[in-house]
Amino acid sequence: MKDDPRDSSYAGRWVARVRGDIVAQAGTPRDARRAAQGSRRKERPEINYMPVEVKMHPLIDRIKALIPPGQEIYLVGGAVRDMLLQRQSPDLDFALPADSLPIARRVANSLKADYVTLDEKREVGRVIVVDEKSRRTFLDFIKFQGGADIESDLRARDFTINSLAYDLQTGSILDPLDGARDLRARIIRACSATSFDDDPVRILRAVRMAAALNFHIDPQTRKWMKAAAASLDRTSPERLRDELFKMLEGPQPDACLRALDILGVLPHLLPELIGLKNVAQPPPHVQDVWLHTLAVLRWLEQILSALRVGYDPGLTNDLLTGLLSLQLGRFREHLAAHFSEALNPDRSLRGLLFFTALYHDVAKPQTSSLDETGRLRFLGHDEQGARIAAERAGAFHLSNDEIERVQVIIRNHMRFHNHVSRLQGEGRPPSRRAIYRFFRDTGKAGVELVLLGLADTRGTHSHTLTQETWSAALSVARIFLENYWEKPEETVSPPKLLDGHELMAELHLEPGVLIGELLEAVREAQATGKIESREQALDFAGAWLRDKS
Repeated sequence: MKDDPRDSSYAGRWVARVRGDIVAQAGTPRDARRAAQGSRRKERPEINYMPVEVKMHPLIDRIKALIPPGQEIYLVGGAVRDMLLQRQSPDLDFALPADSLPIARRVANSLKADYVTLDEKREVGRVIVVDEKSRRTFLDFIKFQGGADIESDLRARDFTINSLAYDLQTGSILDPLDGARDLRARIIRACSATSFDDDPVRILRAVRMAAALNFHIDPQTRKWMKAAAASLDRTSPERLRDELFKMLEGPQPDACLRALDILGVLPHLLPELIGLKNVAQPPPHVQDVWLHTLAVLRWLEQILSALRVGYDPGLTNDLLTGLLSLQLGRFREHLAAHFSEALNPDRSLRGLLFFTALYHDVAKPQTSSLDETGRLRFLGHDEQGARIAAERAGAFHLSNDEIERVQVIIRNHMRFHNHVSRLQGEGRPPSRRAIYRFFRDTGKAGVELVLLGLADTRGTHSHTLTQETWSAALSVARIFLENYWEKPEETVSPPKLLDGHELMAELHLEPGVLIGELLEAVREAQATGKIESREQALDFAGAWLRDKS
């Protein structure tokens, strides 16, 4: 091979030169030397690295300056993959032959960041860097795991595109399994036949990465994944949960669930969903419960995308998405602020909403029945579904707040559709009383319930959805959201005019349940515009007591 300076095909590779000519190339200096010896056995090749332009994470240079001279240390895994894809990873993993914990502490002290030892035995230390916008970057420092050197460590990893290392001392890249080639070919390939037996969670990770990167999974790798699916039963629920939520928070969650189903993963991850298949639904539904659920995930992703800050409505040629943007576009900043909050620091509200959407109709199989007219009904599927979803959330060790949020949304998810039907059939939009009661019963979850309601509408009707029905759904959504964010003191959370002590003193009442009922009646009367002052509240309370007696 002649060394042509205009040829960039060797970028990121190690080349072997004999008398200036490139005679071999590989992903590591050792492999390049071996390849050269195969054709030039008697000659001693010169091994060089051919640089490649990469998008470096801004923290890398700062960490380089903190590492002692001669210290062997490598950026490894997904961060190197993202670097080659010109992306910036939020997590940086560093592999070292020894002293990973002391170096992690040194970096944490120098960066004034938090430090925690994740695994004393495996020598894994984590540094948590928080920037001025409160965004966290995790720096994990770990001792070589696959053997005594970096190449053994890389060969023991999950996928070839993650078996890459960037040498912080030399600026060169090591690629023993040709992961860069698979990156260019957009392929997810397991590093070995035992990859999924060694760690079954890699099955979920492969599906998630394929969706996130828009890559294909190698056919042989798919076979290994399917064969190892039952091994997920021996994996901790926390690891399964974390990988599932990353999947739900990322792109194409519906495609991920389809892939998990094809691979035989669902019985070992989300067993309650198996029963949704082939469960028929009456019109206007056009699909069975399982396919409908996947459609809801797809539409929920599209709706959230169309309502994100910075979305350009001119990019869509879908009339219904255009109407969504027109009716609800003014709430983009509010929605961004809403989803920036979290009920758990390790999981997003967005991911929790997709988990809820996945389970919103989970009880339909056991509640399916025919009414007197022969129509299919699913009476009580909302209440029963909330309990089933809570059990799965509990098995995944979600927090109590997260479990409560899931239950509230599923238990109330039919309310949105009832309001849409009433608007279409009777021309009656949600009243001030209905708006008050909606948010009284759902709180902040009401925002997510509205979004799920819209996705559920599109998933129910699919290609049969009319502009009239969609406009009615958007009108209901707009009314709820504008009251929640623009008129909260009028209809959602009126200012307190009286407290329990004042009621007891003014109306000569004893403490008890009646006081709470009376305060709620006063609050609802405020929300409906019947009372506006303390005096009116007292008059209303007196009249309410007389009517009750």
